[in-house]
Amino acid sequence: MSQPQQSAIRNHLLKALSADDFALLRPHLQPMATELRQTLIAPSTQIRQLFFPEVGFSSITTSGSGGRVEVGIIGREGLVGASPVLLGSDRTPHHHFIQSAGEMLSIDTDALCAAVSESPSLHKLLLRSIQVQIVQTAQTAFANATYNIDVRLARWLLMCQDRLDGDEMRLTHEFLSLMLGTQRSSTTLAIQSLEGHGLIRARRGRITILNRNALEAVADDGYGLPEAEYARLIEGA
Repeated sequence: MSQPQQSAIRNHLLKALSADDFALLRPHLQPMATELRQTLIAPSTQIRQLFFPEVGFSSITTSGSGGRVEVGIIGREGLVGASPVLLGSDRTPHHHFIQSAGEMLSIDTDALCAAVSESPSLHKLLLRSIQVQIVQTAQTAFANATYNIDVRLARWLLMCQDRLDGDEMRLTHEFLSLMLGTQRSSTTLAIQSLEGHGLIRARRGRITILNRNALEAVADDGYGLPEAEYARLIEGA
């Protein structure tokens, strides 16, 4: 199997690497197709592989007696599984699974860690991506504590669109309720509210963003901080 060329890579984090750092990872990158709701990293199990999304994205969720709630999204801007591994752990209590099917480049954990130990610049960039993920998680907590469901839904749809090509995404009301940690009836009302104002169009299992600027206005300060941090730390590196 031919090795991927950096010029053809769609993962933004890999594209941001220097040629030398990419060369350290390149022999170990394996393309893989992903399916909806496929588990990438199960909770409390040893992390043997990490994943650079190319198309589609994954969710990070936490579970408790009250159900399961999403605490993060990772798409082509990042690396799934980086946080626990690069911070010295071999597992995580969180569930990482595919929310939008597509393609990824997988890499064995040992291979990534070996490359990181060899290159301080690679280590620094990957740690910066973890900082962005921490900011995103904190912003999710802020949004959940501060804003109503309409604002949180607008924020979440914007984050999904950032990680997709185009304006349409496949999302059921049930799945949205799980991701937002709300009852299905509340999610349905929020979707109807955004649709009634002409921001989105909802059809069976699909939502299309019609007016991104207006959606950003609804999302208010709930959206934008992690995205700005990514631009500063990764794109500006």
